[in-house]
Amino acid sequence: MSLEMSDTLKIPEQPRLNRLFRLQYEEAQKTHVLLYPEGMVKLNQSASEILLLCDGRHTVQQIVETLESKFGASNLTADVQAMLEESVRRNWLE
Repeated sequence: MSLEMSDTLKIPEQPRLNRLFRLQYEEAQKTHVLLYPEGMVKLNQSASEILLLCDGRHTVQQIVETLESKFGASNLTADVQAMLEESVRRNWLE
């Protein structure tokens, strides 16, 4: 089951990084980056934390709960879903 995003794109229930992309920490930039054949995307901390949990094992709800626990926050569902929607739109997730 997937969460509806639009008529054509859906957030996978257990999102995982597209095989064409690799998430890694770049010491020189002090941040995570998303590498792909044509280049690189520098990620902010929030995007990095979300994508690190997109391993195909965590559900969207588990990602939200993990982040809320880790950062002592609440009501992160909308923010996480927005990031996941953008990630699907950019083909970062499958």
